[in-house]
Amino acid sequence: MLEKWRRRQIEEYKDINIPFICDEHQPLLTRFDYNERKMKLIRLASLNDKLAAIFEKHKEFQPITIHGFRHTHASILFEAGASIKDVQVRLGHTDIQTTMNIYTHVTNTAKEKVTNLFKSYMDL
Repeated sequence: MLEKWRRRQIEEYKDINIPFICDEHQPLLTRFDYNERKMKLIRLASLNDKLAAIFEKHKEFQPITIHGFRHTHASILFEAGASIKDVQVRLGHTDIQTTMNIYTHVTNTAKEKVTNLFKSYMDL
């Protein structure tokens, strides 16, 4: 879905003669504001509205918000072994304390990984 959106976004940029630079600084979720004649970030509420429409069509999916996706992404990163600093940068928090306060609930899998890492080291 994100790839489809990116292709659509590129076309929108072309249609209004704004160069599209595909790098880490290019916002993914933008729309053209015809009143201000510029690209603007999409409101979070409109993304959640789009998700709600998808979940309405696909009852087999567990509903989740955009923020829920962000939280899940961070949790999976921690579980995969990413450092707190890696996740801070990925989420764009300026203060690492924010990341630690919100996202450091360690999952059982992550706890088990740490236990096994320590055990493996001690068995050497």
